[in-house]
Amino acid sequence: MVSAVTNESSKDASELSRPGYGRLLRTRGAWTFLLPGFAARQPFAMLTISIVLLVQHTTGSYGTAGAAAAVTGVSMALFAPYSGRLADRYGQRAVLVPGVLVHTLSGLTLTALALADAPLWALFAAAVPTGASVPQIGPMVRARWAAKLQGRPLMSTAAAFESVTDELTFVVGPLLATALCTTVDPAAGLITEAALTLVGGLLFAAQKSTQPTVSAAGHARVERVSALRVPGVRVLIVAFLGIGAVFGGMQVSLAAFSESLGEPGLNGVLYGVFAAGNMISGIACGAIAWKSAPQHRLVVGYAALALTASGLWAAHSPLVLAGLGLLVGMSIAPALITGYTLVDGLVPAGARTEAFTWLTGAVALGQAAAVTVAGQLEDRFWDGAGFLVPMGGTLLALVTVVSLRSRLAVRQTRTVARGVGHREPVAVD
Repeated sequence: MVSAVTNESSKDASELSRPGYGRLLRTRGAWTFLLPGFAARQPFAMLTISIVLLVQHTTGSYGTAGAAAAVTGVSMALFAPYSGRLADRYGQRAVLVPGVLVHTLSGLTLTALALADAPLWALFAAAVPTGASVPQIGPMVRARWAAKLQGRPLMSTAAAFESVTDELTFVVGPLLATALCTTVDPAAGLITEAALTLVGGLLFAAQKSTQPTVSAAGHARVERVSALRVPGVRVLIVAFLGIGAVFGGMQVSLAAFSESLGEPGLNGVLYGVFAAGNMISGIACGAIAWKSAPQHRLVVGYAALALTASGLWAAHSPLVLAGLGLLVGMSIAPALITGYTLVDGLVPAGARTEAFTWLTGAVALGQAAAVTVAGQLEDRFWDGAGFLVPMGGTLLALVTVVSLRSRLAVRQTRTVARGVGHREPVAVD
């Protein structure tokens, strides 16, 4: 037994000194859920732009298209945490299979209604279940990492890896959807999204060996403790709302800025620089053996995000805006990664998928709100006024994070069983 403890300690020490991606990807069984998970999460990034392009084509109105997409985003943000809670209670497969089927049917129904020039209320009626049933593949993959790594130091590297994967998804997905809608057919993006959801989601659900186990004790725990009851999770939700405000505000404001210069194609370049900063920073974060507490890293990272986002509105040249966008992107990744890493220590294992979906939903909700507000500011005030949304969102979230940072500290109780200390998160109210 002493030998086992020594071996475990040596393994943890090795991970601390070399927390790289190579060691992470050699985790037994990782590739069985990573590959289908990557395919299954692509539709998530295609959905919004596919709806916008299709509905705008059939109605001639960006306002109507944006409203339909916003309904989908808000529905996803509101229903995703309940999907995560059910996955924690009954298992990911039990929730994912019916969810994939509902989403595919709803997406195809929305496509048919748009092509049939259905009234706006009918589009909204189809958009609600389409958004509510979006498969939460990212949170489910993160929950599988948490179950595999069991609080080991590589969890921070896994969070970084997932952040980079998410960013890659949000680069590839919109490009694929746009290409399909503009070169094949306006409905091709949404149809492809539904097909990928069906195939990728079912393949991911088939990987039963890597999904977190659900026991009778786990059922009782989920009934007793919801992730939302953990004070630290509520603080993280506010932080992720601010991050969503950056994504939404940047999308609208960069498009308006490029349009004001008479160079609409510049929008893709500027947003690509922003996304590249996020990816580069995320890769770097996963390769570092952090010694500071994650709650301290979140405060520092979020302060950097608020500072860089606060300068966007003052940029008047593409070069300056590209530089600031790169810095903003580089500041987002540490905040995202640290937030997801904190979940592993703050939330009981039986509620982690729910916690991850609360954070993912917070980003989606913040993005939907930011798109709406930034669009209004761009219409009513000067070009670039929409950049006030990322500034306001991150500053308000920073105040919350700094004021309530004590709630992000992992409270641990140490008990001894067979010579090994065990951690039990107890930060609930």
